[in-house]
Amino acid sequence: MSRRTKIVATIGPACDTDGGLDDVLRAGVDVVRLNLSHGPLEEHLHRLASVRAAADRVGRVVAVLADLPGPKVRAGRFPAEGALLLDGRQVALVPGEADSTAELITVDYPSLLEDVSVGDRVVLGDGGLSLRVDQVEAVVRCTIESGGMTTGRPGVHLPSERFRLSAPTAEDLVLAQAMAAAGVDFIGVSFVRSADDLRQVRDAIRPSATRLVAKIETTGAINDLTAITAVSDAVMVARGDLGIEWPLEDVPHLQKRIIRHCVSVGVPVITATQMLESMIHAPSPTRAEVTDVANAVFDGTDAVMLSGETAIGAHPALVVRTMARIAERAEQEGGYRLWALQLGRQETPQGTIADPMTDAITHAAWQASTELGVDAIVCCTRSGRTAQAMARFRPVSPLLGMSPDPMTVRSLALVWGVTPMQVDTYDSTDNLVWHTIERAAQDQLVRAGSYVIVLAGRPDRPANAATDVLRIVKLS
Repeated sequence: MSRRTKIVATIGPACDTDGGLDDVLRAGVDVVRLNLSHGPLEEHLHRLASVRAAADRVGRVVAVLADLPGPKVRAGRFPAEGALLLDGRQVALVPGEADSTAELITVDYPSLLEDVSVGDRVVLGDGGLSLRVDQVEAVVRCTIESGGMTTGRPGVHLPSERFRLSAPTAEDLVLAQAMAAAGVDFIGVSFVRSADDLRQVRDAIRPSATRLVAKIETTGAINDLTAITAVSDAVMVARGDLGIEWPLEDVPHLQKRIIRHCVSVGVPVITATQMLESMIHAPSPTRAEVTDVANAVFDGTDAVMLSGETAIGAHPALVVRTMARIAERAEQEGGYRLWALQLGRQETPQGTIADPMTDAITHAAWQASTELGVDAIVCCTRSGRTAQAMARFRPVSPLLGMSPDPMTVRSLALVWGVTPMQVDTYDSTDNLVWHTIERAAQDQLVRAGSYVIVLAGRPDRPANAATDVLRIVKLS
């Protein structure tokens, strides 16, 4: 495929129409996201099976990401007609689950009075309503800094560094075990604050090979980024809650920092939240949204994500096609060569998936691909690590990720520039090289007379061993 940046799309009721899921996949979705915050477990298991069937029908490799809810604090229910919170007015917060009004908001967090301090910012919903704490006594007295109409039971965002509800929650672990047992490819861990949060989920789903995506959306996650990426299989820049935890003007810089780090260590990174939000209703995005998607591509992100746009929006397949078109155009100006030049000058970064041998051999492959103008770089991999290590260099030549393991093949659908392909297992390096090149030629991915680079670990070594084979082949 010509597009190198992958697309993650959340599915929901908007894709439940006859042929709707097939249309979304044909439009270019690489990873389907199931948002476990909405709907019962049985519904998500059904959607997982539906995605697998649809991917077979349309003939595409599609991975599935199940996104855990994480700890949630909610306000008591507001009146059915809504409550108007006016800028500059006073409002009180109290722990409890009774109904809320515009003057008194209950919060289902028992230690509210102990865990907020004067000067804290408390946010309701998706960030549109914010309060500043003035006084903490029998109640928490606040000034409304950014008001508006609110209904239902909006989420309440409290300062994460003092938040007593841990992630993952007991419910998260139950959901993770069920989705891993059903064969989901990725599990997104919400509100990660340290590497230990990922380890808890990993322990809970053993012996499953399901990969974990760390959602970076708290101050703790930013401060522990190197350790978190070292134990993650992928990372998500979750800009929604990140923009609540940090001043909004910091979010673009945090996005660039997270992406830059993830690319350097070879961990796939997803940029998420409100990328084409206006297309939930409109048939075309705003100019600012187009620029946002393009800038994420310029930053080097592996994937861009759609949420409500495809889950509940009016034009799911159109949104995907629009995002694909924006990404393809941005990649023409990507400047990816700078990534390789930077990686070639530095030592292997802490926490990288590439050991020194793999780092050296993939760098050599990038240099050879640049000098020879190869048709393809074929990454033969059982775990996916060889393809991820090669993708760090963002080569111009197409990347083919070939594996005998179906879950590894699907996981490569998230990795920048990699076309995933399933192949047989081979007992020798010569057979491995020969058959993978033959497969690429059969699929018309390489041409006669061209050069092809093949990277692999020797078949007689463990699946996660270093990449130690580099062959340059000229096709007859």
